[in-house]
Amino acid sequence: MSVCTKESDLVTAVLMYALRCLAEGDQAALRNMNFGPREIEALRTMTLGDLYRVESLRAHCLHIRLDRQVYWPMVDNLQRQRQSEETQHNLIAADAPLEMMQTLFGFNAREYSRLRRSLSVDPAVGRPPEPNEETSHRLWAAWVARVDPETSELLAPDEYLKLHRETGIGLRAIWYLTRQWSEYGDLKGDIAQTDNAHG
Repeated sequence: MSVCTKESDLVTAVLMYALRCLAEGDQAALRNMNFGPREIEALRTMTLGDLYRVESLRAHCLHIRLDRQVYWPMVDNLQRQRQSEETQHNLIAADAPLEMMQTLFGFNAREYSRLRRSLSVDPAVGRPPEPNEETSHRLWAAWVARVDPETSELLAPDEYLKLHRETGIGLRAIWYLTRQWSEYGDLKGDIAQTDNAHG
């Protein structure tokens, strides 16, 4: 009984890729891997049994080199995607409304419902209860400290989570109130008054 090695795993993966390139007629990819006419002809005759026999190999016929100029942008992109997904999950877990997820991430109703179910978040019913006056003032102060009065741009998604954690207000209410304030409020005047009040 043969024992699968990391070398044989690597060779098998590359041969499977090469066989797919051959089946799809991707000669350029084969040439980039240094497959010449003789190697391609040998590839044509390879059987499934040959791929199983590769498991007995303890050496490989490959020269692998990392392309750092491609690797690091790929890693950075993966990290951004992972952070975005974590933020999405945290927002949903904090009862972010569909409109919020549509606006910030382009969610559709099906994606939104699926993610809520996967995180065991209860279905939302009706408009969220508005916080009392003291809590609303606390949210207002925290919000205007973050928003840019010169633009109507939304906060970054993680800033909404910070508002939720700082004030204890649900995201449904936060989204509803801040969108109203952004649309109808005089942020420049209110921010100036807030700054004066704090000395």
